[in-house]
Amino acid sequence: MTTTSTPPTAGTATGSATAMAGTTAVRIDERIATRRADLSPQERRAADTLLEHLEDLATYRAAELAELAGVSKATMSRLFRSLGYADFDEVRDHLRALRAVGEPRQLEAPASLPAYARAEAATIAAVLAQPSIARAVSALVAARHVHVVGWRNSHAVALHLRQQLAQARPDVRLGPLPGQVMGEELADVGAGDAVVVIGFRRRPHGLGGFLAEAVRTGATVVLLADPSAVDHARQLGAPHVWLECPVATDLAFDSYAAAMSVVAVLADGVLAALGPAGRERVTSISGRYHRLREIE
Repeated sequence: MTTTSTPPTAGTATGSATAMAGTTAVRIDERIATRRADLSPQERRAADTLLEHLEDLATYRAAELAELAGVSKATMSRLFRSLGYADFDEVRDHLRALRAVGEPRQLEAPASLPAYARAEAATIAAVLAQPSIARAVSALVAARHVHVVGWRNSHAVALHLRQQLAQARPDVRLGPLPGQVMGEELADVGAGDAVVVIGFRRRPHGLGGFLAEAVRTGATVVLLADPSAVDHARQLGAPHVWLECPVATDLAFDSYAAAMSVVAVLADGVLAALGPAGRERVTSISGRYHRLREIE
């Protein structure tokens, strides 16, 4: 969903300033997501290593990265050129230019806030315009049980989605629970269920294996993630659902505004589709809130 400029081709004769302007405009992880389909298997392995070490990439030498990825130095060099960088020195320059984005800091000028807000609004509008939103709602309405899964930064989104869906329909479960591993969470999943997997970047290893196991249960899988998970989405295929949701911004931290908007739209769609049954459930829950004096 993120609109990106076309990376400069290798060998283009440009000055250092021009090259840096191009590489800074599009983050290296977004470039990898955009170009991944065109990379060879070895280059994809090298790209995954870059993503895994994105936070401390500038501390490595190109040869060390190649060794970590289990590829040749020539493969690593080809990857850099495929992403629009002349060499690893230019990658380092790119990372230094983005250092302020990768570390917490305030905006330098409040005047930039309206532009940021407009960009966020555009991202949300693009994400919510995906036809797959309606498919995800249908899967959540039809499911016998709904299992919502998220790790690390994705867990907050998963927790909120579970809470919202539980207002509208019964039997919505959250995983992984404290002290549990995912094999236990999938033990009761089967055909007729839906598994919503939330996997934004900086996720733990193993997402691909979990998705494969979830598909194996016969459940419908809904994957909500940023473009870095596009390879996982391609492996799902029909009838599973891919909801692409960018989180990258020009601020110090990723933004989950679009992700939370997706949660609201999914829950609203489920409530609307369930009609009287959904409204009766909301009324029943509100009555319990009142009797238990749980909320103001």
